[in-house]
Amino acid sequence: MINVTQFSHFRLGGYSETGFLKHIYFFVAILIYMLILCANLLLITVICRNRSLHEPMYMFPCSLFVNELYGSTAFFPLLLDQILSDTHTVSVPLCFLQIFSLYSYVGVEFLNLTVISYDRYLAICYPLQYNSYMTFKRVSVHIAAAWIIGCLCIACTVCLSSTLQLCGNVINYIYCNNYSIVKLACSDTRVNNIYGLLSLVLTIIAPMLLILYTYMMILRVCFSGSKQTRQKAVSTCTPHLVSLFNFSFGCCFEVIQSRFEKSRLLPFMVVFLSLYIFVSQPLLNPIIYGLKMSKIFDKCKGLFCSKLLFI
Repeated sequence: MINVTQFSHFRLGGYSETGFLKHIYFFVAILIYMLILCANLLLITVICRNRSLHEPMYMFPCSLFVNELYGSTAFFPLLLDQILSDTHTVSVPLCFLQIFSLYSYVGVEFLNLTVISYDRYLAICYPLQYNSYMTFKRVSVHIAAAWIIGCLCIACTVCLSSTLQLCGNVINYIYCNNYSIVKLACSDTRVNNIYGLLSLVLTIIAPMLLILYTYMMILRVCFSGSKQTRQKAVSTCTPHLVSLFNFSFGCCFEVIQSRFEKSRLLPFMVVFLSLYIFVSQPLLNPIIYGLKMSKIFDKCKGLFCSKLLFI
């Protein structure tokens, strides 16, 4: 384990002195966090309260909204604390807890998106058998599998990183990052690197290949099917594709930031790349699913109208 007599904390080196501007940054960050909480909680409440929305095409996005809350809560509280802090330090246990939470958020997000693509594949390619296969029990199993696999893979990653002997305690990010801790290691990191690749395959590469396969099958059915089939595919797949592309771009930004020398990037770009993956997706998903899926949108309007009438 880490020699806590040598390092009891990590210092986050991604922060710079901002003077009085830190209060403005704090206000903007807490406003974004509140928007994320309200938007995702609203859609989770609407889906859970209305039995007519207890269908796979709404239950799977609900799992996404829960994951957005999970990832945002793992990211924003520490960010808000560090914005106002002058030392920018975080204890070793809290740092590893954040690593687990943020990385499992990414893994669960990709796995949830994979399950949604599989659901759309069955609905479009096998519409007659869809209801008999996608039962409530199987939907629950799919969602549970996405969370369990994502969390277990990252738990092993964090356990391996926590056994490393470190030569320093400065993480050049605005949040705790596993790759930076591995780079600080004095001990052999071959096992970490090998398992890191395996975890990458299980949580990102394999899901992306399955998503690619499902959409190839969907496109084949669309090209050979009727206009109604194509319209159904477009209406049900658009939110998923927008969410998938946005999150994939966010992951690419994260790789660019972690693997390339930061001195080649402007300070603004470093902060933007750090924030994008944990801000854009939790804000975007409620918007695209809430607006594009008419049933959710109508229920949200009904909820607000009933509240206004009550007042």
